[in-house]
Amino acid sequence: MIQLKTKEEIELIRKSAQLVGKTLAEVGRHIHPGVTTAYLDHIGEQFIRDNGGIPLCKGYEGFPAALCISVNDVVVHGIPSDKLFIKEGDNVSVDCVIELDGFVGDSAYTFAVGEVSPEMERLLRVTKESLYIGLDLCKEGNRIGDIGHAVQMHCEKNGYSVVRELCGHGVGYKMHESPNVPNYGIRGTGPLLKEGMVIAVEPMVCMGSKNVKFSQEDGWTCRTKDGKPAAHFEHTVAIGKKGPEILSSFDFIEQQK
Repeated sequence: MIQLKTKEEIELIRKSAQLVGKTLAEVGRHIHPGVTTAYLDHIGEQFIRDNGGIPLCKGYEGFPAALCISVNDVVVHGIPSDKLFIKEGDNVSVDCVIELDGFVGDSAYTFAVGEVSPEMERLLRVTKESLYIGLDLCKEGNRIGDIGHAVQMHCEKNGYSVVRELCGHGVGYKMHESPNVPNYGIRGTGPLLKEGMVIAVEPMVCMGSKNVKFSQEDGWTCRTKDGKPAAHFEHTVAIGKKGPEILSSFDFIEQQK
């Protein structure tokens, strides 16, 4: 069931989502060649807890870390490791979910490490563009399928593919709520968007094929089948009568560039 939030609840979700943005920026300051993804996870968890938040990924269905940190061909749900060292030219996606004062915010950002290839730079740019193209449709009267269709069309016209097995979702009271928000779809289909809905829109875009595989060892790590890179950007957004109200922020990250 889709649960509508009050204006007061949306403000509390915004506070949590803003802390997510600040956490991503803090982690981003430490992303450079030679550090491990486990070290980045430690930085993120410490920052969340120091600011009164709870890292919801940690312990969620057995997930062992505070952040999902996915490198290069890992699309999402990468488990931080003290054996995985970041290298020049990598792309590093950090997905963070925080509960603050009983409400949940969710956001993700893909960082370029040092000098990346033009192909990688373009993948990140188009994926981020597709997020904002989808967000533009987050207003009352549209449908979930309108968002996915817009994301899909922008990515595919640029030669990329979108993952089918994973999608965005409702958020606010819990990490995952109804409705699902796929990154593909048909315009005019799916649940109707209403004022008070809060959703996470999160394009997961592959440089090559859309086909993915999940790790048999840990049950979490989702990689592209062809080994080509992927990118992931996500915002928490409230549906408004006239347009989207983006509750999370990349400003804290981009002020550092």
